[in-house]
Amino acid sequence: MGREAICHAKFGRESGEGKALLETDDLVFRGEFRVKVPLRAVTSAKAKDGVLTVEWPDGRLALSLGRSAEKWALAITSPKTVIDKLGVKAGMKVVIVGRFETAFRTDVMNALGEKPGVKPVAGCDMVFVLMVHPNDTDKLPDLAPAIFPDGALWAVYPRGRRDLSEDTVRKAARDFGLVDIKVVRVSEELGALKLVIPRDKRPKPRR
Repeated sequence: MGREAICHAKFGRESGEGKALLETDDLVFRGEFRVKVPLRAVTSAKAKDGVLTVEWPDGRLALSLGRSAEKWALAITSPKTVIDKLGVKAGMKVVIVGRFETAFRTDVMNALGEKPGVKPVAGCDMVFVLMVHPNDTDKLPDLAPAIFPDGALWAVYPRGRRDLSEDTVRKAARDFGLVDIKVVRVSEELGALKLVIPRDKRPKPRR
């Protein structure tokens, strides 16, 4: 989810200042004391007067987040799906390259309302490419024309590997003239880096 804030927290008899982080699987507070709340265990998340109160079997955590409290509560109670985070929407022109799991293809198809393409062509809103081997990053320059000028190339890579990771994909993308603007965890095994063509490399709109 990627939210963070400096705030005051209260957990049982403990109270103090620190940093709250709303991550994909956990709500974390680090400061004068530490608390880690598994989101799957949360039974209640409510915002009132700028305070987010989260309850789970191990206790109750209150975070003074101000105006952000309601947004955090909504993010906890109604989290976005992976497809939402990737930005796939009906009407888009989407292509999937590589042997993605059937479930992923089905989720994309359901969001689009039609089957995604399998062959990159000019004018794509999004191209997903699955990277398995380190040299798969060499595919990036061949796929970039399909998203020109303002589409997105999602490079999906295995999590937990050093030879093919978020950093190696990012470096390769930059070497090929692409820039990364977002990271999404697709699953426990896969991460995805959103790559685009830099704005100064796109054609300027006519006035």
